[in-house]
Amino acid sequence: MNPIRSILVHLDAGPHGAPRLQVARALADRFGAAVTALYAVTPAYAQMGTDVFGGSGFEALLAHDSERLASARKLVDAVDGGAAPKMQWREVQEASETAFVREALYADLLVLGQYDREHPVTGVRPDFVQSVVMASGRPALVVPYIAHTAPRFDTVLVAWKETREAARALAAAMPWLRLAKTAHVAVDDAVADTAALRQHLQRHGIEAQCHTLATRTSGAGEMLLSMASDVDADLMVMGCYGHSRAREFVLGGATRTVLDSMTLPVVLVH
Repeated sequence: MNPIRSILVHLDAGPHGAPRLQVARALADRFGAAVTALYAVTPAYAQMGTDVFGGSGFEALLAHDSERLASARKLVDAVDGGAAPKMQWREVQEASETAFVREALYADLLVLGQYDREHPVTGVRPDFVQSVVMASGRPALVVPYIAHTAPRFDTVLVAWKETREAARALAAAMPWLRLAKTAHVAVDDAVADTAALRQHLQRHGIEAQCHTLATRTSGAGEMLLSMASDVDADLMVMGCYGHSRAREFVLGGATRTVLDSMTLPVVLVH
């Protein structure tokens, strides 16, 4: 049974929405899933840091917000083309994270975008991805901002250690692993025996190549990305480690490194 029947893709006011929509469209075709594009952006006037009650400045900000919204709507129509079924369009006019997390609870998969420091004006906070992943508990496919076309997901690399987060990530990876031509697992070097892991995958019809990775070192994130490059992976799956402290989301070192430096799509599960 295919567990991916509904996909929720986030659109912001940045320049990298098209790759996210293309990935969501490709996954919808592959898994027979419905796609909803949700435009969730904090209005420009609310980002100014001061109250704007009227005048030409306020009108200019409202016009700017309308232009951003219209551009996002046109982008959805352009990527969707004549494909059927069409992507559903949604927009929210409230706190972007809160609204998106609420909608995420009813989706099987989220499609989010990697934060690009070169284009920071997107209408969402820099920690939007980790906030949504940790608050929603839903699997999220994070698309790198350098992406130009939707990948085929022929070679999948899963990061494995004996933790709750990794177990949830492995379960979320099953639809991709079943369809992939090649499956790899980067196994934490603290795992003494991979027999149970191999048996679990084989019961799902998956034969995977296991590789040992020293994940307890400070450079675990870099090594994981290097291994993804070595095996020519076009998708990586990993648990998202961290915790929230009021409004601050504190990530584990490997998760933070991957989110900062990733050049391939990554499925994150908290």
